[in-house]
Amino acid sequence: MTDALLGQPSLTDPRPAFMAGRRALLAVALVLATVVITPILAVAISVVQQSGGAIAHLAETVLTEIVLNTLGLMLMVGAGTAVIGVGTAWLVTLCRFPGSRALEWMLLLPLAVPAYIIGYAYTDAMAVAGPVQSSLRAFFGWSRSDYWFPDIHNLPGVSLMLTLVLYPYVYLLARSAFLDQSTCVLEAARTLGASPLSAFLRVGLPMARPAIAAGVALALMEALADFGTVQYFGVTTFTTTIYRTWFGLGDRVAAGQLATGLLGFVLLLVAVEFLARRGRRFGAGGRRHRTIAPLQLRPRAAAAALAACALPVLLGFILPIAALLRLHAMDGDSLVNPRFLAYAQNSFVLAGAAALVVVTAATMVAYAGRIAPGLFTSAVIRVASIGYAVPGTVIAVGILTALGGLDGALDGWSQATFGAGTGLLFSGSAVALLYAYLVRFLAVAAGPVESGLHQIPASLDAAARTLGASATKVAAAIHAPMLRRSLLTAALLVFVDVLKELPATIIVRPFNFDTLAIRVYNLASDERLAQASTGALVIVAIGIVPVIILTRMIARDTRLGSRPGA
Repeated sequence: MTDALLGQPSLTDPRPAFMAGRRALLAVALVLATVVITPILAVAISVVQQSGGAIAHLAETVLTEIVLNTLGLMLMVGAGTAVIGVGTAWLVTLCRFPGSRALEWMLLLPLAVPAYIIGYAYTDAMAVAGPVQSSLRAFFGWSRSDYWFPDIHNLPGVSLMLTLVLYPYVYLLARSAFLDQSTCVLEAARTLGASPLSAFLRVGLPMARPAIAAGVALALMEALADFGTVQYFGVTTFTTTIYRTWFGLGDRVAAGQLATGLLGFVLLLVAVEFLARRGRRFGAGGRRHRTIAPLQLRPRAAAAALAACALPVLLGFILPIAALLRLHAMDGDSLVNPRFLAYAQNSFVLAGAAALVVVTAATMVAYAGRIAPGLFTSAVIRVASIGYAVPGTVIAVGILTALGGLDGALDGWSQATFGAGTGLLFSGSAVALLYAYLVRFLAVAAGPVESGLHQIPASLDAAARTLGASATKVAAAIHAPMLRRSLLTAALLVFVDVLKELPATIIVRPFNFDTLAIRVYNLASDERLAQASTGALVIVAIGIVPVIILTRMIARDTRLGSRPGA
């Protein structure tokens, strides 16, 4: 492997110890990239395998419905998240009205609520015996046959649920893009006679297009990966059909082929997002510019802006949480119930172990990128981070396929050698779950770690090594203390994501091993929404923590960016 392929290290150090450490880190990063890509390749290989006939049956019956539902879901969620995310980001960033500063962070709150939980909350609230219809009948004196009420258990309903919790992806990136825009170009548009709305549509929106495309792509990837909401609402999609094909029909190859189809939609999204931003910079040519002066809205416009920004928070967070609290007060699980505590313990132990494994792996990958930058390292890091774009259902199928083959080989060897089998040593244990989380969330942890490493000057490394410190000593004495906040942030993000993760957990989990997410899903499937509300509230409460951290980071960056010359 040549230096031209690896790239030159950021700090030239000819000592054998440094070069050995550099090669070891590259080897670890390569192994991790292989570990991540293996289940995805295992799914892709299923295309050329012969299934048990389930795929032909599905093609004749529901495959057209699956594709149409998937396309409809993408269209509705994409349009909804784009409109809400871009519109609210523009209003709170470039306009001033009562409550605008509070709404800057409140608009992120729905990010803490998993889509399946908001679906359960709205199902109970809008049911015939729920508070909404009961209040209507009591107020107007109606009977059940006197009025029509919309049913949300369909494709538009599930699209609405997903939109309400996924628009913050677009909001975050669009707001960041608007904050980075210079006031010069917008003032130029205003001097040429453009109204504030016209300046937004013709200047501000096109400059933010790459960020908006990235946000919509992220939202759509999450929508395609959803399992709990579409399953509960009775909408047939790839994720629900994969689950039924694997566990209902028992056809592993057919499930893999369906997972490949879902992976194709994800790759299409990635390609569209890449084409939308490749080689393009929409901006004012640098960070040193005057920030945009917010427009003070008049009373009528201010009221409309307040309503437009408050409505997503109301529908996506306040009302669902109020519905869950009502259900918990009616007949929720006790927080000190032994069974509930066992589910919580499983969730926390699993999330904690996953955070430790994933953050350790992400640190090694990011550190390899620091000490050995180059085309090869960059490619390895990209492959290692690809799992976040892949739905949990696809990862679960790939992992069970890959580990199932490994278990079969080990069992056969053990039978032949020792006369006793090993059973499902890997695919039937928590190892498979940790593997799934490593593939799915490595990119989530790598982001904060890479960001933290970029903020450490390379001169510190050079000075330490000049004084005789080894690479290990530099990492332990200099990098580790300076990366403490980044590592904690990465661990927290992975912890919360694992706590909320449903599709990969429900497919890969060992027998008789339930988490809070699975407990909530099972109770909701049995229509025991009151009992499900307790676990749902715990998941949401913990999910709020990274949202708070994120809002504080955004507020800090905004203050720094508003200083003269920032």
